[in-house]
Amino acid sequence: MATCFSAVCQPPAQYYPSIALRLTRWTCADDCGYHCMHRITDEAERDGSRIHQYNGKWPFWRWAGIQEPASTLFSLMNLAVHFRGAREIQRRIPETHPLKGYYLNFAFVSMNAWIWSSVFHTRDLPRTEALDYFSAAAAILYALYYTAVRMFHLYPEHHRLIISRRDSRSIAYNIWRAFCGLLFLGHISYLSLLPRFDYTYNIIFNIVVGLAHNFLWVIYALPIRAIHRFPNRSPSYRPFYAYKAVVFVAVTTAATALELLDFPPWGRILDAHALWHLSTVPIAAFWYRFLIQDALDDSWKGYKP
Repeated sequence: MATCFSAVCQPPAQYYPSIALRLTRWTCADDCGYHCMHRITDEAERDGSRIHQYNGKWPFWRWAGIQEPASTLFSLMNLAVHFRGAREIQRRIPETHPLKGYYLNFAFVSMNAWIWSSVFHTRDLPRTEALDYFSAAAAILYALYYTAVRMFHLYPEHHRLIISRRDSRSIAYNIWRAFCGLLFLGHISYLSLLPRFDYTYNIIFNIVVGLAHNFLWVIYALPIRAIHRFPNRSPSYRPFYAYKAVVFVAVTTAATALELLDFPPWGRILDAHALWHLSTVPIAAFWYRFLIQDALDDSWKGYKP
C-alpha cells in the first residue's frame, strides 16, 4: 500500500477517481488499500492459504463505489418490505385501533434503520457505522416498546401521548415510555463518549433487548393464561394464528445465527452477514402479516379505552 500511495497519491502524480468513487467518498489512500487488499487475497487464494479480514471486514469486490454490494442490495430490499408493511397497516387497520400508531412508528423506525444499513454497507466510515448501529438499536428497542404496550394494554386513549387520566395504566405507560427513551439515550451516549466503539457491549445490548421482545411473543403464543391477550376477552382466549409468533421467533433466531457462522465471502461477494440481511426480508413480510391479522381479530371490536 505504501508503494501505491507514493506512486499514485503523492505529487507529482495525480489521482483521477471515477464519478462513482467520488460520490461514495473514496480517497486515494482508500483506493490503494482496496487494491492492495485484493492483491493479497489473490495470492492467498493461489497458495490455498487463509483469507484474512482487513479492519474487521472481509475483502469484497466493490461495484460503483459500493463496498459491499450484496449487503447494500439486501438492506434496500428490507427497506422496501417495511415500506410496504407501513402501507398495509395504513390501508387495512382502522384509524380507531389503539395499536395502529405504534405499528406505523415501528415501520418508520425500521425503514430508518435499513436506510442507514444501506449507507453503511455502501461506505464503511466512522459516522455511517455509528448511524447504522444506533438506528438498528432504535428499531430493536422500539419493537420491545410496542410489544409491551400491546401485551399489557398500555396504549393511551385515542393514541394521545399526553394522558389526562391518572389511572394505573396511564402511569405504567408513562414509566415504560420514559424508561425506553432514557435507555436508548444512555445506550448511544455510552457508545459515543468512549474513546473506542464498544462492539461487545453493543451486541449484548441488542441481544438482550431482542430476547425480551421474543420472550413476550412466545408467552403470547403459548396456551397459558400468563397474559391477557385481548382487552375484551378472557385470558383463556388464544387466537388460532397465535402459533405464528413462535414461528417468527424461531426463524429470527435461526437467521441471527448466521452472524455467528462467519466465513470468507463466496466470490468475494456474498458472506454470512449479507445472507442474514437477505433472510430478514421474508421474515419482516411475515411479521407484518401477523401484526395486521392480530389487529383485525374480532376481539378488538367494540374496544373502549
